[in-house]
Amino acid sequence: MTMVTAMKESELDIQTIDPTLHNEDLAPLKPSERSWGAFEIFNVWSNDIQSLFGYTLAASLFLTYGLNGWAVMAAIILAGVIVMYLVNLTGKLSVKYGIPFPVMVRASMGVRGANLPAMLRAIIGIFWYGVQTYFASTAVALLITAFVGTGDGSTFLGLSAVAWISFVIVWLFQIAIFWQGIERIKHFLNWAGPLVYVVMVVLMIVVWFQAGSDLLPAVSTIFSADTERSGSAVGAFLAIVGTMVAYFAAVVINFGDFTRFVKTERQMKLGNLLGLPLNVAFFSFIALIITAGTLVLFGDALTNPADIVERVDSLPLTIVAALTFFAATVGINLVANFIPPAYDLANLFPSRISFKVGGLITAVLAFFVGALWVSLISQIGVPGFVNALGAVVAPFYGIIVVDYYLVKRQHLDMQELFSSAPGGAYYYVKGWNRRALLAFGGAALFSISTVLVPALSGLDGYGWMMGAALGGLFYYGLMLSQRPVALTSGT
Repeated sequence: MTMVTAMKESELDIQTIDPTLHNEDLAPLKPSERSWGAFEIFNVWSNDIQSLFGYTLAASLFLTYGLNGWAVMAAIILAGVIVMYLVNLTGKLSVKYGIPFPVMVRASMGVRGANLPAMLRAIIGIFWYGVQTYFASTAVALLITAFVGTGDGSTFLGLSAVAWISFVIVWLFQIAIFWQGIERIKHFLNWAGPLVYVVMVVLMIVVWFQAGSDLLPAVSTIFSADTERSGSAVGAFLAIVGTMVAYFAAVVINFGDFTRFVKTERQMKLGNLLGLPLNVAFFSFIALIITAGTLVLFGDALTNPADIVERVDSLPLTIVAALTFFAATVGINLVANFIPPAYDLANLFPSRISFKVGGLITAVLAFFVGALWVSLISQIGVPGFVNALGAVVAPFYGIIVVDYYLVKRQHLDMQELFSSAPGGAYYYVKGWNRRALLAFGGAALFSISTVLVPALSGLDGYGWMMGAALGGLFYYGLMLSQRPVALTSGT
């Protein structure tokens, strides 16, 4: 696609658009207004993987499923490859048109029906934002404790006074960064991602040095798969793949919120290649070595880097690690869990809620989620939490991809995405595509059941991928029932 074509596709006739569907934050970005390249996309993924929550999930997978450690690494890397292909599909759409997720999904769900996925995605983003804010605060708490001690041990809702102070600091810091705009967030990510890698390698070396000759036998212990497991090794392998894909689901479904800032599709794909399979492989190896080292040094396999740094008892390492893990977790929180809900909430009432106001609403609601993480939300378990949240929105991914590539044949009418005129290309029935709604309902019911219904526990970990596949399949089948001409017009 030429630059001239892209410019035309991102221009709107302002006089004919519906103000209840449009504001400056939702409008298509012209190519001349974009400044992201492969390095920025790489750092989206590196910060996601290297966040405290991401490390904890990856490390726990080596201990949870009773698989050989090499098999766990292979499963995590395979998940990275799958996610790379998934986001290349949806990312291409937003690179071409410069639109965020809530506008993109209007083509399939309808100009009013798009509020459903936007609202569900906003709720999930707010949950993730609260959880990641708590995890980032543990790094700050580690830093404060290194200087002033742990306090008298009293807690409220499972958090000490230091933990509460740290949580509020992180919460306010993220709002301050967000308020300065996407360029400030981009710069924050660009130094946070690489710096965290340096600290992780240093932590691995320190743990390896302190563990000495006992480290490799400990690695072999993890690789030996002595842990008892129920079900087959293949089932466990696929469950790990599914869990990791579900972890990335919060970014996968709304990847267009980021790629609308990318200059070219080629740069997006390069960033995804470097940031997903290659990045995941290296980071998983680091997580494995450090986890094995904690077995030797402390007798327990620790999965939270903050706990590991605290036990290593090195003040310089504590300071550097706390700052960098804080930075990485805050970075992905802003990109994956703050920006999407801000867009989604703005999509509900564009004339009243701007991108920044949507972000403030997100922050306020997420405060309570993070505050209750230790005492309540975390009790359901990390993998189950990831799978349940991912399964809810999974069908929308399949619907978007099938609609754009098979139904709309990779062509959208930008003007019609901001029009609520009856008979418009994406108006459907009173602004809702009932076929898409049925496809979502059927697929979501099944995918969430794989997580919550005991009788379907054998499908645990597959909820997101099954939901996405069924959503696309149901949608295509229902849309085929229309006249052939309607498939290309969107009516």
